[in-house]
Amino acid sequence: MKKGCKFGTHRVIEPKGSLPQPAWKIDNDMEIYDNEILIDVQTLNIDSASFTQIKEEANGDVEKIKEIMLDIVSKRGKHHNPVTGSGGMLIGTVEKIGPALEGKTDLKVGDKIATLVSLSLTPLRIDKIKEVRKDIDQVDIEGKAILFESGIYAVLPDDIPENLALSVLDVAGAPAQTAKLVKPGNTVLVIGGAGKSGMLCLYEAKKRAGITGKVICLGHSEKSIEKAKKANLADVYIVADATKPVEVMEKVKEVTNGKMADITINCVNVPDTEMSSILATKDDGLIYFFSMATSFTKAALGAEGVGRDTTMIIGNGYTKGHAKIALEIMRESKALREIYEELYA
Repeated sequence: MKKGCKFGTHRVIEPKGSLPQPAWKIDNDMEIYDNEILIDVQTLNIDSASFTQIKEEANGDVEKIKEIMLDIVSKRGKHHNPVTGSGGMLIGTVEKIGPALEGKTDLKVGDKIATLVSLSLTPLRIDKIKEVRKDIDQVDIEGKAILFESGIYAVLPDDIPENLALSVLDVAGAPAQTAKLVKPGNTVLVIGGAGKSGMLCLYEAKKRAGITGKVICLGHSEKSIEKAKKANLADVYIVADATKPVEVMEKVKEVTNGKMADITINCVNVPDTEMSSILATKDDGLIYFFSMATSFTKAALGAEGVGRDTTMIIGNGYTKGHAKIALEIMRESKALREIYEELYA
């Protein structure tokens, strides 16, 4: 059996010397190397920014969505959207484990897992697209995938439905990072607070900010924030267009008595919301850009352009314990779990 690199560089076709994630094309031959895990794939959970772009390109047509996805994987060996640069994650069953991983993993053949690394670096072969659930960014397929030795994963829990677990784990980095960043007494703004990652962030923010803090949910319409209100996830709710920074700034100024947010968490799946995040945050505040639609060039130059000495954090989808934190929210909050079961289970 062929020996592989821990990080999967042996799979890179173009450009040589690259890691699998930034590579344009990787090898998706499903004959495993000695340190790889073969997965029989059940469902892909496509990154929100990526799936939004694909739906727009396809004008919502399911057959066209399938065609675009198959084309991406055919050309790149992975589901790495060339427009957004993002991927997603998957659930499937462990089919084979390379001999070099014996004693290094707690997995066994037959385990049902969710991969916690991006599809933008995961060798993937799609044999058939069975169903597209375009309202929740999930696609059922027949196919195979490879998990590298360095790849992280979560064994699916018995007490949470699979599709629900997949949806929550897909954005697990956001609430876990929120838990690390928010301190008692903070004023926290969550832009896109009514979305899948946003509601989890609101829950963690309110839990960590405590009774002396203030958590603000910003959504694009009254209808969009109804579910967040129902679950009592925030202290204040704002309806505003996140692509209009002055509008957002004025509304945040109003609800904070001009003090602005200590921490802003951006969870939206559309571009051009960087300046809204910057202007809504106090000068020495912190912004966490979880959205893969973020342009970090726009964020950096935008902050410079308005003279804001703001700390900005790239939305790393991984932080220690992120899967445990995200799934625990589903166990702690009956109201939030009911919402997510209605939407995703």
